[in-house]
Amino acid sequence: MNDTTPDETVAVLSAPIDGQTLKRLHGRLETAAQTEGLLDVAYTIVDSPVGKLLLATTPKGLIRVAYAVEDHARVLEHLAVKVSPRILRSPRQLDTAARELEEYFDHKRKAFDLTLDLSLSRGFRQLVQRHLPEIGYGQTRSYREVAELVGNPKAVRAVGTACATNPLPVVVPCHRVLRTDGSLGGYIGGLEAKTTLLALEAAA
Repeated sequence: MNDTTPDETVAVLSAPIDGQTLKRLHGRLETAAQTEGLLDVAYTIVDSPVGKLLLATTPKGLIRVAYAVEDHARVLEHLAVKVSPRILRSPRQLDTAARELEEYFDHKRKAFDLTLDLSLSRGFRQLVQRHLPEIGYGQTRSYREVAELVGNPKAVRAVGTACATNPLPVVVPCHRVLRTDGSLGGYIGGLEAKTTLLALEAAA
């Protein structure tokens, strides 16, 4: 028999929970979700020289890298609709991706060894994104050159769209694609981020 009064129960439930307890409870939830196959998308947020980056993965591989200017909350909502609503912040599952990005920004890595999930893109866009890693570290190509690379020289504008909608910026290096005249063109993370990435690679 429970002799706790309703008011006492409310008081206990409304008591502040310290950070360590919250961390422990979240860890249990994370482990249970993964063990029971209830987690379809894991994500974390890391700091970088181009601002906070949201990293998200599915069992197939890294599916999203998002800049803060994209609005991380909106990105997660999009993933919930396009992939699955079973999303949980789970940094442990992004440890490798976070480490490789840190190595990249520290000039210790020139190519990523991550398994990628390109399912957010389809058709020609996905084709372009699959070929972008062929542009080497510190190199650049024009939109026209990329169109030729994928076997469709006239699809210059479509290449631009594929770069602009790349769900895995930095890892899939659309920042290495410039206009024919050498100007930057657009970039999902903004021109300042694109400039930073190109300068970082040029300095290595």
